[in-house]
Amino acid sequence: MVPTHLLSTSAQVKIPRLSRRNFMLASVAVGGGLMIGYRSASAASVPDFVTLPKADQPVQPYLRINKDNTVTVISAHMDMGQGIYSALATLVAEELGCDYKLMTVEGGAGDALYGNLRFGGAFQITGGSSGTLSSYVRYRQAGAAAREMLVAAAAKNWGVDQKTIVVANSRVTAGEKSLSFGELADAAATMPVPASVTLKDAAAWTMIGKPEHRRNDSIEKTNGKQQFTIDVKFDGLLTAVPIHPPMFGATVKSFDASKAKAMKGVVDVVQHPRGLAVVGETMWAAIKARDTVTVEWDESKAVKRNSADIIAEYREALKKPASVNARLDGDVDAAFKTADKVIEATFEFPYLAHAALEPLNAVARFNADGTLEVWGGHQMPSFHIGTAAAVSGLPAEKIKLHIMKTGGGFGRRATFDSDIIVEAVATAKAIGRPVKMQWTREDDTRGGKYRPAFVHALKAGLDKDGNLVAWHNHLVGQNIMMGTPFAHPKGADESSLEGSSDMPYAVPNVKVDLTNMETGVPVLWWRAVGSTHTAFAVESFIDEVAEAAGKDPVEFRLSMLKDKPRHAAVLKLAAEKAGWGTAPAEGRFRGIAVAESFKTVVAQMAEISMKDGQIKVEKVVCAVDCGVAVMPDQVKSQIEGGIGFGLGAILKSKITLDGGRVVEGNFDGYEVLNMAEMPDVEVHILPSEGYPTGVGEPGVPPIGPAVANAYYQATKKRVRTLPMNSAANA
Repeated sequence: MVPTHLLSTSAQVKIPRLSRRNFMLASVAVGGGLMIGYRSASAASVPDFVTLPKADQPVQPYLRINKDNTVTVISAHMDMGQGIYSALATLVAEELGCDYKLMTVEGGAGDALYGNLRFGGAFQITGGSSGTLSSYVRYRQAGAAAREMLVAAAAKNWGVDQKTIVVANSRVTAGEKSLSFGELADAAATMPVPASVTLKDAAAWTMIGKPEHRRNDSIEKTNGKQQFTIDVKFDGLLTAVPIHPPMFGATVKSFDASKAKAMKGVVDVVQHPRGLAVVGETMWAAIKARDTVTVEWDESKAVKRNSADIIAEYREALKKPASVNARLDGDVDAAFKTADKVIEATFEFPYLAHAALEPLNAVARFNADGTLEVWGGHQMPSFHIGTAAAVSGLPAEKIKLHIMKTGGGFGRRATFDSDIIVEAVATAKAIGRPVKMQWTREDDTRGGKYRPAFVHALKAGLDKDGNLVAWHNHLVGQNIMMGTPFAHPKGADESSLEGSSDMPYAVPNVKVDLTNMETGVPVLWWRAVGSTHTAFAVESFIDEVAEAAGKDPVEFRLSMLKDKPRHAAVLKLAAEKAGWGTAPAEGRFRGIAVAESFKTVVAQMAEISMKDGQIKVEKVVCAVDCGVAVMPDQVKSQIEGGIGFGLGAILKSKITLDGGRVVEGNFDGYEVLNMAEMPDVEVHILPSEGYPTGVGEPGVPPIGPAVANAYYQATKKRVRTLPMNSAANA
């Protein structure tokens, strides 16, 4: 997701902390229980699209202790499968001393007190693999504060010294006296909120960092009880499906929906800012009616090019001076002139769809009291509230977001234009009834917001001893950040450059250039963002340069990582666990790569076999340094998922434009990894006392170059164009 690095590059990551000038621990009685959260102590400096809490709502809750002895955690981050709800429950439970099995988690939304600290805390967003990182301290603080207030209430009730009280398993005990959290909650709500709290030392942890600790939502996801936006139902709810322009940039000129409106179960066909919506009593009725609507499109400003045309334009741009110089160390031109050997390569990367399991959807309901409720996988609530307000005409304080668990996202629901929110709210407003706007798989695949296509030109110079002395990387592609609040003033945005401009290898002369292109094709961050193409280009090319230097790929990398101990450590561990340096089994071939994304460093060794010219990834050995692993089992799951996600992309996936129209619609065209193709995966987590970093995305970048490097060992062919099964690699 959004790659704005506000962190240090050291192993001990530093992040912005809640300032007592702006945010203070606070509590409030909730009519039978205790609520702990934060309140605004003074006006904070925030963007105009963020709404600070009103005076009559001073506390933004982080946890509630209920009368029935359950504990509800209110999450600042949405859960799209990455397990942040379980992680936050773990952080609270560790400090609070409650029974983990009695915990539930809800999504919170509304203001800067849920702001993501990775981005300065000014607005609420789930992304950048930053959920645990942003919440690691403050949710523990909330749990610790609640524990101290429970202890204070019990001590007052029993007339005992607080030091004699033990808190465990949702009970407060002193000798033979014992009360449950629920029994103490009301009394605890009357206790002063501690001005500061002491968090447990790592030696006292019973859940954080324990390999046996598991996420708490697996059963409901398995038995079907977990509710997603697609499952939202209530009386009077209608279902709408969209009609989008067939080409990006086209708009509705006119339409005829008379046949559709005459069909049984069809309520209406309305126009909204992004196209049309066919509204029915059921989704099937809406889909059938959609096929009968005729639309005349204004295509005067539409994108009408082919993918090949765009890539050809990018290649031409490589021949011209770059629009932005992102890094310049030493004298690159002079170093190339004196180099003993110069190697060059160009890599091409296609547009990619997010292809989450649950296509885009949202539910909007206008209520009789003048409020608006919106259900959805709200990845950027601060923006979505503003969008809903603009479309509905209501003030932000009359809009309530219901944060639903989501069947995948990979960045697709974090949109500045809040596309699905616009469609749901506009449609509900037009027909005067609650609506679920539900895209089909084809709508989702052809609906835009892709990982940008890119072309990289790389050039490396070696001296007579095989040392890398010069490096030049010119990237050409679309800049995700342009025109957004995150845009770099000179266009050198990390969404394009990360993994390239901050390449870890110590090379005396380095130049990294970027040319930002405009194509009209809508682009967005995609799982691991820029590192998905930069890591492939850099790590594939480093292997090629190592061969030209006559050196082992691992040793060649390590020789340039003396100032990057985390990279060196994961590389050594992955190589050791994979048996690097020993011969693989007959018919097996190995490749390795290392990459950093979102301050997590991952090395992967891929072992492949070849059959009838097709690649079979047999095994992946992975080493990861993510600081403190709050839930090691979940870290492993996320890295495994990232490997599978990345493999599908590098082997099969691409979005193709033909005359401006997206060719691929469903999984028969936009191919992803299937279950039978998933390799055996080993994940080794480096022990660390560093601040926890993200794991939702960093498993993706290294897998592509690791497989490409193994493929070279098998075929002596270098992969220059993705996906690997394209005709260019035949």
